[in-house]
Order: sequence, then C-alpha cells, then structure tokens
Amino acid sequence: MARFEIKNKEFHYNGEPIRIISGAIHYFRTVPEYWEDRLKKLKACGFNTVETYVAWNIHEPKEGEFNFEGIADITRFVKTAEELGLMVIIRPGPYICAEWELGGLPSWLLKYTDIELRCYNRTYLDKVDSFYNKLLPLLKPLLYTNGGPIIAFQIENEYGSYGNDKKYLNYLREGLINRGIDVMLFTSDGPTDIMLQGGTLPEIYKTANFGSRPEEAFDKLKEYEKKGPMMCMEFWNGWFDHWGSEHHTREPQDVAKDLDSMLGMNGNVNFYMFHGGTNFGFYNGANYDKGKLLPTTTSYDYDALLTEAGDMTEKYYAVKNTIASYFNIPDDLEVENTKKIAYGKVKMEEQAELFEHLNVLSNPVENAAPLPMEKLDQSYGFTLYRAKVTGPKGNVKLTINKCNDRGIIYLDGKFQGIIDRTEQGDKKLDIIIDKEEMVLDILVENLGRVNYGTLLGEYNGITENVLLDYQQQFGWVMYPIELNNIDSIQYSSINEQTTPCFYRGSFNIDEIADTFILMDNWKKGVVYINGFNLGRYWEKAPQRTLYVPGPLLRMGKNEVVIFELHGHDGDDVTLTDRPKFD
Repeated sequence: MARFEIKNKEFHYNGEPIRIISGAIHYFRTVPEYWEDRLKKLKACGFNTVETYVAWNIHEPKEGEFNFEGIADITRFVKTAEELGLMVIIRPGPYICAEWELGGLPSWLLKYTDIELRCYNRTYLDKVDSFYNKLLPLLKPLLYTNGGPIIAFQIENEYGSYGNDKKYLNYLREGLINRGIDVMLFTSDGPTDIMLQGGTLPEIYKTANFGSRPEEAFDKLKEYEKKGPMMCMEFWNGWFDHWGSEHHTREPQDVAKDLDSMLGMNGNVNFYMFHGGTNFGFYNGANYDKGKLLPTTTSYDYDALLTEAGDMTEKYYAVKNTIASYFNIPDDLEVENTKKIAYGKVKMEEQAELFEHLNVLSNPVENAAPLPMEKLDQSYGFTLYRAKVTGPKGNVKLTINKCNDRGIIYLDGKFQGIIDRTEQGDKKLDIIIDKEEMVLDILVENLGRVNYGTLLGEYNGITENVLLDYQQQFGWVMYPIELNNIDSIQYSSINEQTTPCFYRGSFNIDEIADTFILMDNWKKGVVYINGFNLGRYWEKAPQRTLYVPGPLLRMGKNEVVIFELHGHDGDDVTLTDRPKFD
C-alpha cells in the first residue's frame, strides 16, 4: 500500500521525503478533451501534483439530480492525472469560492427559508450529506490508500475569512472520515491570526494562502502549524478580472522570485492558478464592494502559467527554470500549444425576438408580488417580470426594491432604461404612463451570484417589490428563462432590434482548431457554438473575445447563436486566432 504522511516536518511518500509542487486546474473550466493536454504541461513544467476544487453546483444542478459526466466527470480527470504519474489534491467544499457562481453552492439551497450556509445548520448539512454520499464513493477508490493518486482532502475553504463555527468544521471532518476518506485532511486560510484562528482545527494540517511576502506568511503559519511542513495552498501568481475593470497581469520574474523564496525555505506550494480556463455558461461568480456588484468575466485566464487556451507563457518557462534549479524535471514529455485558426467573419443571417418566444423558453408563474429567482426554482439566466399597469398616471418614478442584478425596463415593448447593481447612483427610473393600460416588462439578468463575503446566499432577481411612486405594483407574471436549451427558437429575417433578440449564423470549416469570437460590434449578451453556451460578453472592459475550444467545433457546418440584449453595429462577428483584452 502506498503511504503519504508527515514526518520530521516533511512530507513522505512511500518512506521517502517529497516536496509538493502543485498547480490548480479546475476540470469544470476546461473541456474534457483538453484535460490530458493541460495536465501533461503541468508535469512537463516540473510539477508533481494537480489540485482541483469540486463545484457542487456542476454536479447537482437540481436537487437530487446528479451529474458526473462530460465536463463534470471528475473521476476521469483524476484518472487522467494518475496516468501521467501526478498526485492529486481534492478540495471538495462544499463551498469553494473560486470566483464561481455562489462559491460552488447550488442556488436551489436558497429556496429553503430556514437554511443558513456555511455553519452548523441542520437543513444545510442534510443537503451537504446528500451530495457527499454521491461524490465521495466515486473518489474513495482513487485515494492513495487504495492505490490511487489522491493524497489529500481539504475541509471547507478559507473558512476563517467567513466564520468561526468549529462545530461545523468538525462535522465536515467527521463526514469525510466516516465515508472512508483516510488520506491527509487539511485546511487553508489567509496568513493572519483571525483567519487561522477561525478556519483551522486542532490536529488537522494547516496551510496558508497568499500571493507575496512568503517569509512573513510562513512565519505566521508556523505559529499555528507546528508539526508539519510549510505549504502555500494558494500561491496567487496572477488574478481574475471583473467586468469594467482592468485586465490583471503579474510579471513572470516576480512570480519566480517568490517561488524561489518558498522553495529555499523548504516550502511546498500549490499555484493558484496553473491553468485558469473559462467560466462557461452562466457560472461566473461576483464580488460586492463599495455599493457595487462586481461580476467576474467569462475568461478565467488569471494571467496563469497557461493561458485560457492552454498556451505556455513566459511565466510558465520562468517557473519551470526556478523549479529546475531545485529538482530534476522529466524531459521525455512532448508538449505544444494547440493550433489556433482565424476562420474569419461569420454573418448573422436570421433573428428571433425573445418576447415572442417566452412560452417555448419558459413556464410562467403568476403571483401578486414579484418573486426572486430562487423561489421560481431558477438557477441562472434571465427572468422576465411582466405586469399590467393601469393609468393614465403621467410621469412616475419606478423603483425596484431590491434588484440584485441588472434590470432592463420596457413599457409596451419600448425601452425605458436600466437599473444596474454594477453602477452606483440613483436606482429609480422616470417613466410615463399615458394610457389606461400598459404592459410593464422588467428583464432581470443574473450577472453571477456573489461568491465571497457576507452577502453569500442573497436572493437574485427582484427580491422585494416594485413601486410606482409610493404605490406597490401587484399582479405579476414571471418567466424564468435559463436558456439551457435554445433549439425551439424559430428564426426569421433580420430587422432593426428594439428588444432582446437571438441571432443565428453559420460557418464551414475543413480543419478543426481553437479560435476566438471577437465581439467588438455587440453590446451585451451570450454566445452559443453548436448549442454550447460559451458564456457572456459585454462591451465593458476588459474582455473582447470569447474562447472557443476546438473540440466544440465540427467539420463542415457550425452554428453560432448570439443572444443580444441591446443592439449591435453590424450583423457579423469575427473568428480570430488570438484573444483580445483592453
């Protein structure tokens, strides 16, 4: 039986001292056809371990409906790592942060009014137990104690940044042990007293997360982890982007310098991220700061060692050279960047209006007051709130209490304005009700649920009420529009856009490769390739292209569908061979 243990403040594997040089690759942010490519590049860079979070909401999108196939096939990912001779670290949450929607927690948890997340709450723990009962039996045969590659499991995630419920942490610890997870358990927290005190457990191995000043961080960690080796479980060698922000980068030599410091102190490290990947579909998370919602971009490039498309960077080689100064790196692995092709322009030839397809895209719900998405049993996408407004009333102020996302307002199909939580300022809108009856439509987009901090678990959509001046508007029909299947849409010729529309075009190819869709002529929406939701685009900085992995394409005809909320300056997009950021 293989053995992985801590002895003399070192890791030992089968009786021999070993240093963990690990990198984070999230299986759910990379198409399965590219898992081997990314993992092989990890090993060729001198790493011996891969780390991944487990995104609960990928595996249980609806309560009791489990998915471990395709991009959610975690066992295939782990076995691929094993075939390459890599060790594996699993961080199963249930909360993962990761700039991922609701920190990986499934949004259906929020329909339970008595639930409290990330603490010893019986309703919450029952749901965690149900998930672990499905997940952990899949991973148990892959533990190193059973001859597999998994050497360690994390308990929760950076819990000291959120709370201090030790009864909750102990419950998770016991749940792992009782289900046969007999490998090393650990916690990871920021290197401060309050975080390490709140997020750790006695006798459980403790690690720290940081991006710089490793000497200071390890000195603080040593005050709490006295028996084991020092490990940075998240070495932030890059950073993520929000819509409307700059594109973050970090100099390769700066990263190599901090890595050299850690290795020189006999430290162990997990790069967060080695390969960031993509927030496909509607899975991006969001932060909240200074009164503004800050949604994360579709690209999770992270300025990591591998780009979003898996290309080796200058940072990759700087890190490889640093590792090579301490350890022998295998030189028998052939790795290369995947081919990129600029396929050129794709003209959108057909159009379909969203409001004309509500009954094929949604099952409407009627209620006196507007309901948040979670009470409509909706996870992602858009919700249309529709009410008949009587009048005439003249000029009135429309107020949405609270619109936790971005609401686009129409009267009788005519655009009135936007109430947007990503912008500070007045949340009211002046509208004119000059008829006896008018149709008020509020299309709310879930921009990504908050994944970090005290607002974790808030409702999305319209969460309280809608006021016309001081009067509540009652009598709503709500259309949950998750857009997970758009096959039923009927298209016609292209006309001037006045409300949200779908556009469809196609292109033919005789060679399959990666490509990027340049969205410079479009304002805000979502793009599908052959029915696969690539994610959101927005005219806000910094992301201008959407990554299209080659495995999503097919020889011959390929279909592009764009769901555009506002309008566009041309009827085409360009397939280019490189990403574009502001």
